[in-house]
Amino acid sequence: MTISFPTPVALRWAPDSWQLGPSNRWSFSHLREVVRTARIAAPAGPARPLVSGDPVELSLPITRADGRVSPLQDVLDEGFTDGLLVLHRGQVVLEHYPAGLTPTDTHALLSVSKSLVGTVAGILIGQGVIDETSVITTYIPEFAGRGYDGATVRHLLDMRSGIKYSEHYEEPDAEITVMGQVVDWTPRIFPDLPTSIYDYLTLLVPAGAHGGPFNYRSCETDALGWVCERASGQPMNELISELIWQPMGAEQDADAAVDRAGTVIHDGGIAATLRDLGRFGQLLLDGGRVGDRQVVPEAFLADTYRGGTDSRAAFASTATDTRMPGGMYRNQFWLPYPAERSVLMCMGIYGQMIYVDPSRDYVAVKLSSWPVAQRPDLLGDTLLAVDQLGDHLAARG
Repeated sequence: MTISFPTPVALRWAPDSWQLGPSNRWSFSHLREVVRTARIAAPAGPARPLVSGDPVELSLPITRADGRVSPLQDVLDEGFTDGLLVLHRGQVVLEHYPAGLTPTDTHALLSVSKSLVGTVAGILIGQGVIDETSVITTYIPEFAGRGYDGATVRHLLDMRSGIKYSEHYEEPDAEITVMGQVVDWTPRIFPDLPTSIYDYLTLLVPAGAHGGPFNYRSCETDALGWVCERASGQPMNELISELIWQPMGAEQDADAAVDRAGTVIHDGGIAATLRDLGRFGQLLLDGGRVGDRQVVPEAFLADTYRGGTDSRAAFASTATDTRMPGGMYRNQFWLPYPAERSVLMCMGIYGQMIYVDPSRDYVAVKLSSWPVAQRPDLLGDTLLAVDQLGDHLAARG
């Protein structure tokens, strides 16, 4: 996209609208120019190479939710796609940037960030730094007598605490909306709010018992990130760098948005390149290994795919509109299908996704700038497209 200097007024971002279209088409790939960020350092040496394979054509026909058959290109264009990367058998078969994003640009991941934080927690559990069965007051005594008192690390990993936390972005007093004010992502309506995520977490109150149904709450990831930082003695941007970004062979530094206290916004503040997200997806597909090195514990990934004894029941009884019958949520990952289909997904609002399918040796990464946070129609067509793309790759061998 060609931009004049100065940028036309109609394309400039504003504090109350930078996450909305059309501004987000620019702001999502310029996060460090919009909010405070810390660095997630890539390794000093060469990146893990991405090898090209037999390409997939954008003319591939896709059957959509309403029954129409459209070329993949149309599904991507109508889905406000900024980048799509597809790997099959470890090789890049499609890399597409339709809207100005480049291979070296970082892009806001929104809630895909949660899966990175969940993976950090899994590594720390594997190292014995964190005990998933412990109550979180073991690590964060500030929660004693507060809403999170009695919740365990496992409850945070699976979003099954009893905390009251609304994710309805359209409600001005919803906790997710207030959190945006705490971290200065939106203008302050309530002037007396804390200026740190962690201070705000201690103000949250219970709505039910811990360990009940799954309900999607971004605050769970923020509390989990606090546990990781307190237990390890390191900030999250350093943890992601040392435990994931460097050993997986990332090509570019990633960005991590921070609040006024310098705390990483664990639930949605990370920005990374499309290619490095492909490397992360491939790391998960390869059982957590890069060459001979076990980066992510096999036991953590096996547990993620398997879930707990009541994970699917907790998911089925949720008040969250998941549109994933038979699926579950485990370790900060979505598993969208019944148990016989082992697919792992990382998802973020405005159309961010990593799709990992071991049965078809396949990874798809999509970065987007939907005009609003939630678009069920676009999500439905995206899921159908990546599933049919996987069928196509499997069929051609």
